[in-house]
Amino acid sequence: MATRTQRLARPKPNRLRHPDRRSVYWLDELPPDTTGSTTKTELTPRWSELCRSKKFCTQVTISPVWEVSEWALRAVASSRLCSLAQPRAPAAGWQPDRPLLAPLNRATQTSVPTSRICQLAQPKRRPAQEGHKSKPVPVTHTPCKASAHIELLAIPKRDHPKFEGERSVCRLVSRAARNYVASQRVLELSSPKERKALFEGYDPYMVSWAARSASPSPRIQQLCLPLPRKCSSN
Repeated sequence: MATRTQRLARPKPNRLRHPDRRSVYWLDELPPDTTGSTTKTELTPRWSELCRSKKFCTQVTISPVWEVSEWALRAVASSRLCSLAQPRAPAAGWQPDRPLLAPLNRATQTSVPTSRICQLAQPKRRPAQEGHKSKPVPVTHTPCKASAHIELLAIPKRDHPKFEGERSVCRLVSRAARNYVASQRVLELSSPKERKALFEGYDPYMVSWAARSASPSPRIQQLCLPLPRKCSSN
């Protein structure tokens, strides 16, 4: 019987002794080589029927009037079909719609309203509230006078003495503006800033020496400090 030291001294087995693996699964042995096709499929009669292309009906109706068979010409409807073929009768008490301009009879045209109908035709009068009895006053006779402040605010504002109004769209250009020649300093300021491209060696992440040696002011250091929090006393 091997001792503990001998068992520990044995080399570990090589799990990769099959380098050529034909499947994603772990196989202890290589699969046997096959010369024929690996998958054989036989179609059932139902599958063969479903694989056939559909047949389109190529028959064209020549005349829109179809021929009626002899049995259809001699058919006799039953009593049930005759009862179902009858149109539905309107409900009891149904009356057709009245015309929009119905003619009025002579009795309606010569009728005279009674005193009760004339009384009901009068508009209702709203009772006056107790303690407040005032007659409606016309608007033209209502006394109204604006205060001095309102009259002051009602005065429209005047334009500024130096207000010149809007300029015309088509205005003349002065001779000095047409003959002006830009100086060398103006041309230098108007030219765009030259910058190398990335393929020419430009580094957008490079920090200048002035930024490296910059020191913050006392105000910036004061603003960088965190806000003091109040400690809750237990």
